Amino acid sequence: MREALQVQQESLYPALHRLKFKKLLSANWQPSETGREAKFYELTARGRAHLKAKSENWKRLTDVMGLILKETVEGI
Repeated sequence: MREALQVQQESLYPALHRLKFKKLLSANWQPSETGREAKFYELTARGRAHLKAKSENWKRLTDVMGLILKETVEGI
């Protein structure tokens, strides 16, 4: 399961920059656990609203897919 959640840097950073450009994320530099400076990202209010809307859309889609699969399996 963990392998499915790994994102390559060449995908992650362009995505973070796009989200920041759309003002869905904010970013700032802070000391990390190792003491080195690191960029930390945080959802903005706009980002939280966007996440909520996308999550609701995803829930509706998965509910519909579940119904389709259930009817398909029951029809076999």
